[in-house]
Amino acid sequence: MEDEMFERLMYFLNQLVAWIAAGAMVFGGVVPYIPQYRDIRRTQNAEGFSTYVCLVLLVANILRLLFRFGRYFETPLLWQSIIMIATMLIMLNLCTDVRVAAELQPKRRSFTATDSKEEEIPKKFFLDFDWSHFWLWSRFMDYVQCVVAFTLLAAYVTYLLLDSYVFVETLGFLAVFTEAMLGTPQLYCNYQNKSTEGMSIKMVLMWTSGDTFKTGYFLLTEAPVQFWTCSLLQVGVDFAILFQVYYYSRYPQKPLSHTVSHTTSAKAL
Repeated sequence: MEDEMFERLMYFLNQLVAWIAAGAMVFGGVVPYIPQYRDIRRTQNAEGFSTYVCLVLLVANILRLLFRFGRYFETPLLWQSIIMIATMLIMLNLCTDVRVAAELQPKRRSFTATDSKEEEIPKKFFLDFDWSHFWLWSRFMDYVQCVVAFTLLAAYVTYLLLDSYVFVETLGFLAVFTEAMLGTPQLYCNYQNKSTEGMSIKMVLMWTSGDTFKTGYFLLTEAPVQFWTCSLLQVGVDFAILFQVYYYSRYPQKPLSHTVSHTTSAKAL
């Protein structure tokens, strides 16, 4: 009787741990962006955060969703991708609004009483197909159009080649490798700015802890090899960004009051 009760207790504890781990995988990926979102909304300044992080995560998670049609993986990872896509669209919406408002301010200040017509700011649209303005559009809807176009194209190619083992495995590798490169835009953005000012350190710390947990989860659940190898690479990039925080705080490269234009940054959990 006691052995049976003990087995039931252990089963319940195992299930509880599995549910907690699954919940952490589903929602843990978006938690690091909460402090960054709040910082941008509070300061109305998005220069320290590169929207290329959103691009990387959108591409990675769309490819991961398509990869599941060719090879099964854990359901929590499926929901993680869906929630991450929604989160990145929310971040893009905020950053676009803040950037457009910041571009309008100098124009309004230059408005004079002798000029009754306010100078118009050039608009940048996705359907202009101008690569010099790629991912720097003036409306949130243009980002949505780009995401939808990429999703439809990738889905069509996947449908045609779904029976190819090489294609499916390559698709899975591209999905997780793209996500592994998540931190590189932020790494480059910090390098260009010679500062980590405007970047949420809490966000990077959460990236690091989350990616470390994710790597362990992949190993324990025997996820496809692409998942855990690229996750290890992602942890390495996280630590490189944390080193930048230490280095630029100890050896400042420029006055804190100066920042590099967001249009020249390539950021990026």
